[in-house]
Amino acid sequence: MKKNLMWVAVALMMATMTVSCSKSDDEEAAILEEEIKEITPDEPLSNENNDLKEISLTRTEQELVKGNNDFAFNLFRKVISQKSEIVSPISVTYALGMLNNGAAGETQAEINKVLGFGDTGADGINDFCRKMLTEAPNLDKLTKVMIANTIYMNKGYQLKSDFITKANTFYDAEPETRDFHDGQTMDVINQWASDHTEKMIEKVLDEDSFNPDAVSYLLNAIYFKGAWAEKFDKGNTKTEAFTTETGVVNQLPMMHQEHLFNYTENEDCQALCLPYGNNAYRMTILLPKEGKTVYDIAQKLTTDNWRQYQWMGGTAIVNVKLPSFESKSELELKKIMSALGMPMAFTEDADFTNFCNIPTYIGLMKQVAKIKLNEEGTEAAAVTVIGGYASSTGTPREPQHVNFHATRPFLYVISELSTGAIFFIGQYMGDCKCLK
Repeated sequence: MKKNLMWVAVALMMATMTVSCSKSDDEEAAILEEEIKEITPDEPLSNENNDLKEISLTRTEQELVKGNNDFAFNLFRKVISQKSEIVSPISVTYALGMLNNGAAGETQAEINKVLGFGDTGADGINDFCRKMLTEAPNLDKLTKVMIANTIYMNKGYQLKSDFITKANTFYDAEPETRDFHDGQTMDVINQWASDHTEKMIEKVLDEDSFNPDAVSYLLNAIYFKGAWAEKFDKGNTKTEAFTTETGVVNQLPMMHQEHLFNYTENEDCQALCLPYGNNAYRMTILLPKEGKTVYDIAQKLTTDNWRQYQWMGGTAIVNVKLPSFESKSELELKKIMSALGMPMAFTEDADFTNFCNIPTYIGLMKQVAKIKLNEEGTEAAAVTVIGGYASSTGTPREPQHVNFHATRPFLYVISELSTGAIFFIGQYMGDCKCLK
């Protein structure tokens, strides 16, 4: 059957906490103070009356998160390289999750398996996305999380009614029909992205990527804004040497503090947890030991040892050195996702018959992601784009004093505490722009 549909699904993920490095320190401080106030404008900037909340999971849901975290580590292993990288697994999950309601047969089965939802299938993905959409924003008064979804349909095409119902029920997505040849639709889509990411991502489509003959554009936006529970004093930030894996020594701004943190280590790495706000969200940093590399650590990451890192039983007085930096990745995901086990979706044999009355397959899949990290907190963002193209065919212990000096490449994970769900995973290799 001739396939004559083109649609694109766009998923955005945001986490913000820093300001432009082009401003003076005083200007940065003033802007940052205002940004922090915006997190909870009616609440003081403290953890008073900000008790830790959890997302309650059934045993089945716990297994779903475990499977999805397996996907996160598998995905990261495919994108890891000799340069700094960042990827948002949950962004891919949202994009494919909403799309998967339009899939059927082997195509859907492959997507279910790759995302780690196995026999629970599309319904399991929907339930997971719905729970995170409704509960993640309410865990911490000092951490702002927003999730939004929408669907734009080109005039003359029609979604299947069951797809619309699931998109609305699980993703709060309301389809909007437009004439994509009106000269305004691309700007409307970009404005939606900007509005739902606090203007952090103002353009997801341009003249090269927007196709007025597309049947549909699906968008998911996730916005995260949080501050370190224990901030770094800017006065303690000093330029120090950072040694890359190739032996090149770069001079980077190194933040410093000493505090009681969750900490553990094994023969491969040191693991440090830096919480945000009331500890509902955290960054876990894995620093390879002498003779080990980020690649070595990544190859051994599983949901089992991730739980050990996530639920560290030990604490220590940690002397922390951590570079302030920003990093950006642009990842072509078509071959990666195919290699992970869902090749059918990228061929003309793909079955997306439940999406609309026009057959299609995925012809484009990529993600743009970036992160900024400074004394106040973390800013990260990811945009996942999926396009269909037309075709003619441990135990507690007494606190110890340890050094955690990230003056060499390291791996980091931003996750939600109670579920262990991974929002971002990346590596910093010392090869990219640093925040002043």
